[in-house]
Amino acid sequence: MSPTPPRLLPPLTERTLGGTTIVELRDEIDVLTCALLKSPLDVLTDTPRLDLVLDLRRVSFIDCSGVGLLCRVRNRVLARGGRLRLLTDSAAFRQILRRVHLTGVFELCHRLPEDLVTV
Repeated sequence: MSPTPPRLLPPLTERTLGGTTIVELRDEIDVLTCALLKSPLDVLTDTPRLDLVLDLRRVSFIDCSGVGLLCRVRNRVLARGGRLRLLTDSAAFRQILRRVHLTGVFELCHRLPEDLVTV
């Protein structure tokens, strides 16, 4: 059996600090990678009262399907009584959120929240 080509693996890593799950997304979040990310993120967001940080600092590109995926994750987390934070230092990403009128929809952080740094 040959290994899965790199582009067919979801570009994410997951870790837990305290009671918070941190998922680092990387590279491009586009129509192709959204198809790969949907299933693992759906499994993760089935968790009640999930405290989730999506680390987007290593994302180099995001299109409308990527923004749609972030909205899906947000809706699933909030529907189960959880909390979602997006970790990003990208002015371009913040501009995208402004252009599609989603600036107040997501809780944005510039760096890892203090309560997680000390864990």
